[in-house]
Amino acid sequence: MEEVTKQTDPTAGSDAGIDFSVSELQLRIRDFLRDYLSERSKETVGTYRRALNEFSRWFVRTDPACRFRSSDIEAYKTYLMEDKGLHQVSVSTYLTAVRRLCQYMVDIGLLSHNPARAVKGNRRPNSHSRKVLSADDVTKLVNSLPRETEIELRDRAMIFLMLFAGMSEIELVRADVQDLEQTLLGWFLRTQGKGRTVKDQQVAVDHDVINAIRLYLDARSRIRPEDPLFISHGHRSDGQRLNTRSIRSRINQHLETAGVKTTGISPHSLTHTAALIWLNNGMSVEEVRKRMRHGTLDTTMIYFQKKGLLFASK
Repeated sequence: MEEVTKQTDPTAGSDAGIDFSVSELQLRIRDFLRDYLSERSKETVGTYRRALNEFSRWFVRTDPACRFRSSDIEAYKTYLMEDKGLHQVSVSTYLTAVRRLCQYMVDIGLLSHNPARAVKGNRRPNSHSRKVLSADDVTKLVNSLPRETEIELRDRAMIFLMLFAGMSEIELVRADVQDLEQTLLGWFLRTQGKGRTVKDQQVAVDHDVINAIRLYLDARSRIRPEDPLFISHGHRSDGQRLNTRSIRSRINQHLETAGVKTTGISPHSLTHTAALIWLNNGMSVEEVRKRMRHGTLDTTMIYFQKKGLLFASK
């Protein structure tokens, strides 16, 4: 392994740097993912790994060589925006991964300061870039859903959970049969959202949604509490837990069939639409915040500002 030349002057600022080989960078990334993210979920680690793989590819092609100075990180940001053409939110995600990697190298003594800290990510937009379904779209989609086979009943239950309970794809993937709970206040589904390691949140499941789930579960045989709530019914993968790619593919097919698949409409649009359905039905913003599991009311207010605008007949 090549030697790494440390910064010799901690006060040298952004003009200082370290000589890093590609193999050394890959080693540090591996150690960072293993040591710094040991308590994070597999999905979070995967996000960091993909972001840092892009940084590694850029690192190989840099000329002059990247020496981990603020100017280098700024050049990487420009590459993400101009060469890769990434959305501003994606650029911020990629920069966050590099910023955390640099902090790791500060903590182990390779860097005297974090050069990425001075490079700000792009501001997040004050509205969601994804479109939502109109009232007509919701009606078309629901009315187009068949309910004969296990697969059709499964897809209908998943769409109902996203559209009328605000669940995300990853929450559907992680759901088990035993996560369904009936209380005096009604039915709930315990969930494990993106970036979380435990099922520490609840989703309210209304009458129509629980009926869709029951129809699907009744069509399955030999269900155990620990079984996944949604499984594959294919010949090769029968009984296996669905993954996000499969869910996304199935829902996109139903959006196409219903004639509501347009630019900006994706499976995740269903989750966003749930908030607008609740608001247009008179639910309070605070209650919608709780149902959507938003950390702050500001996030929910983005939906409130769309109320009556996007969720309207075309």
